[in-house]
Amino acid sequence: MMGQQTAQQNALFYDFCLEERIPQNHLLRKINQFLDFDQIRLYLKPFYSHTGRPSVDPELMIRMLLVGYCYGIRSERRLCEEVNFNLAYRWFCGLGLEDGIPNHSTFSKNRLGRFRNADLLRMVFNTVVKKCIEQGLVGGEGFAIDASFVQANASVKRSIHAPVDWRPALKQTRAVKEYLDALDEVADLNRPQKRVSTTDPMSQWTGAKSRADYFYSTNYLIDADHTVIMDVEASPSTNSLEVSTTKTMIERVEKNHGIVPNSLMGDAAYGTANNLNYVVNEKKIAPYIPVWEGVKPKNNIFAKFDFIWDEYKGEYRCPAQKVLSKNHRNYREPKTHITKANTIIYRSKSAECKQCSLKQYCCPKTPSRKITRSVYESARDVARQNCLSKEYETKYLAERKKVEMSFAHMKSHHNFNNLRLRGLKSANDEFLLVATTQNLKKLAMHNSIN
Repeated sequence: MMGQQTAQQNALFYDFCLEERIPQNHLLRKINQFLDFDQIRLYLKPFYSHTGRPSVDPELMIRMLLVGYCYGIRSERRLCEEVNFNLAYRWFCGLGLEDGIPNHSTFSKNRLGRFRNADLLRMVFNTVVKKCIEQGLVGGEGFAIDASFVQANASVKRSIHAPVDWRPALKQTRAVKEYLDALDEVADLNRPQKRVSTTDPMSQWTGAKSRADYFYSTNYLIDADHTVIMDVEASPSTNSLEVSTTKTMIERVEKNHGIVPNSLMGDAAYGTANNLNYVVNEKKIAPYIPVWEGVKPKNNIFAKFDFIWDEYKGEYRCPAQKVLSKNHRNYREPKTHITKANTIIYRSKSAECKQCSLKQYCCPKTPSRKITRSVYESARDVARQNCLSKEYETKYLAERKKVEMSFAHMKSHHNFNNLRLRGLKSANDEFLLVATTQNLKKLAMHNSIN
């Protein structure tokens, strides 16, 4: 006989335990054991008043945000609805069946207020990284670095091609105010832009990812053993600003966790002279990074590597065995010949080049040939040598791609293809939250296997 469920739900008392309804293998139950909010309360205490009405529990807000970024629930309004209806979410957030859910506006007020002033999300991220270290997920020997584009919350229609007048106005958005403050604090952020968004001017207009749009870059520094994200930093999507995060993240990992890797892996974008000098000479890290050689000559013109460098004499020799030197006349006071770009220019003699039979393959359109050599060429040579080793082909080339897998998981498993918030600081907050949940998932998976 076919059964039929009664529609009445009029029982006065229910024998219901929320703890028993959450399976032992549920992701949130696995993650919960690695969260310690006692440090967070102590960390936030100076940012709360000793008098007045009790605030919304900061632990509740952080737990709700972790649920949202773990399951790809990006809207805080929708997050409040999901936590209200989902028993597992209620259990993870420490809410009973009858407990109320904070208003969605509470998140923005705290995020832009005490959470950002205290740099709380960075503190939560570092706490999770320390758990990864304690669980043996961090080897600390090889790190990999890379960046990934994330679409900014900036309308293409609200953009200007010409220079923008940012003088104080009666109505000025928070993103614009943060942009102007950042330009005063960090000179590198004041870069030329072909197209500027009036809603989020710090975002970068670029067509590097097929269709042109406004983007930010999330920069990951990962440990190669278990792809634990050791640090994350937001930047506008320009090559120079992405590369500059290398120093920021390595210094921060050393300060927070006392770890300096033995080797660093990255693509050719990180093979600039300044970056390799920092990695090799300042931090004594072995770079497995292809050197950024610049544009190669066309039409069978001799490239830079066709010229032989004489370290003892400090000069180059061309294929015709002619000398390229930095000194062509005597000075009363010795000069370094170092340019503003930290390079030294070596030139051949015009008279020798004019009579040379190889001139058409060397400098067909100029009287003489010049070679630009970086003052950090020794660091570049170390990187070149490492990239020619068998280790690079068999091990480091594959491990370097692990950071790309982290970006793929971020976008596919966490629904993180675009930003909801505007401004560089807000982008950093979002990147920290999604990286925190990625590390928590690695901890949960590792604990399940063991």
